[in-house]
Amino acid sequence: MSGLYVHWPFCAAKCPYCDFNSHVRSEVDEKGWLEAILRELSHVAVLQGAQRPVLETVFFGGGTPSLMSGTSVGRILNAATKLWPCADNLEITLEANPASADAARFADYAAAGVNRLSLGVQALNDADLKFLGRLHNLAEAKAALGMAMKNFGRVSLDLIYARPGQSVEAWRSELTEALTFGTEHLSLYQLTIEPQTPFAALHRQGAIRVPDDDLAAALFEATQEVTEAAGLPAYEVSNHARPGCEARHNLVYWRYGDYAGVGPGAHGRLRIGGRRMATVCEKLPERWREKVLRDGHGFSEMNEIAPADAAREHLLMNMRLREGLDLNAYRARWGRAPDPTRIAELVAQGLLKNESGRLCATPRGMLVLNSVIAELAD
Repeated sequence: MSGLYVHWPFCAAKCPYCDFNSHVRSEVDEKGWLEAILRELSHVAVLQGAQRPVLETVFFGGGTPSLMSGTSVGRILNAATKLWPCADNLEITLEANPASADAARFADYAAAGVNRLSLGVQALNDADLKFLGRLHNLAEAKAALGMAMKNFGRVSLDLIYARPGQSVEAWRSELTEALTFGTEHLSLYQLTIEPQTPFAALHRQGAIRVPDDDLAAALFEATQEVTEAAGLPAYEVSNHARPGCEARHNLVYWRYGDYAGVGPGAHGRLRIGGRRMATVCEKLPERWREKVLRDGHGFSEMNEIAPADAAREHLLMNMRLREGLDLNAYRARWGRAPDPTRIAELVAQGLLKNESGRLCATPRGMLVLNSVIAELAD
């Protein structure tokens, strides 16, 4: 699988929990930023050479891509579909915030070719939305969701749980309400305190407290139970979908496919000249743009990934998936496989399943997935 990620770094406000590469600017020269993205797109395509992979997904992330105009989105998609051969059923996703949603904007995105919208609602009550620093209230979120469902064939809803003071019962009720909206996909993330965020400072001061490990585990287990019963089981640690409605772009990452990343702070994994390369773009938007104008690209790094490191990345990403790791395919690709003795130990501990050569974390193993992966990758 092969995908394209386009990063739009600007937001109307910075949420206190967010450590993404997002920036608030009083004014944004959209035309200028668009031209820089188009220039970097062309550079990446040239790097890949004449035998470019078939593009199966495009994802506009951020930041807040729904601050872009439909015209800009359309120009990026027009350029991408000329630079790469594209699958007939190309999945094109755009992330949106309810605060920047309106019917005309959504209609413009659909007309430009976007066929999947990911809506960052994050909570279903006004008090927690305010705590999370969101600019929308619940009524606005529901209105945005209604507009999304009318304009796009595929819609995903994002929520954050394990919020301070949130009980298992309250989360079950909120998640059950979210499921009534009828979206095909849910991204459900546990709140984590990321370094260098306002929440990190408040957490150090004791002003906010997140659930302890036992409560966090109970919230995670409730998430799996409620979504499974509703027909949207987890296909990845934090992502749930009706069968066949999984986010194909994210599957590119988790199945360790190839993807180009353009825009400030974007990462990529590309095959160039038979080598697997990691690319990283400059994070600061202005510095990235200056570099693009000077060099044709904003890469701060482009390094070959050593086979051993690529094999570890592959294992780490695959084990996040419910489908797990195909040992035969992994061995054929990298000429190595996890230690059979260690696999047997993890199976005996009830943390791993080995079904016909496919390794999958058990529900218990998912609770300690990082430790399971570390054991397999060592």
